[in-house]
Amino acid sequence: MPSVHLGVGLLATLAAGGAIVLLGYCVYVDWRQHRDPTFLRRRLQDKRRAGQPKAQAPARQSWDPVKKKKLQEFFLQEVQMGKLCLARGEHGMAFEHLTNALLVCGQPKELLMFFKKTLPPEVFQMLLYKIPLICQQLEADMHEQEVPEG
Repeated sequence: MPSVHLGVGLLATLAAGGAIVLLGYCVYVDWRQHRDPTFLRRRLQDKRRAGQPKAQAPARQSWDPVKKKKLQEFFLQEVQMGKLCLARGEHGMAFEHLTNALLVCGQPKELLMFFKKTLPPEVFQMLLYKIPLICQQLEADMHEQEVPEG
């Protein structure tokens, strides 16, 4: 019989210890929540973000093929218009078309390497100079769209 009492006592001690640990964790979470009201929300968002890339990978592949085709047509049109404007000597319009092609290109580094090989050096340098200006303009435009009016 003493071993039964010892087993029951050990079981009761373990249960009490588990209850104390659980109570301590609840007090800690409550304390953190009062200290930082966004604590739990941020933890949940972090967990969701950690699991999201796996779920979003197939979504990227299932992109609308009609939009993809239109984007490719626009890209080819802009490259052709840029070359045509360069042949006419209209460098300003050529830069506009070539930078539009760069913006919608899926692989801009490869396109820049192609431009480096095919465009005259001074034209390519001017295009490289214009890229940061366009990026700044895009960032400014996106920031204006994010800020709600009123």
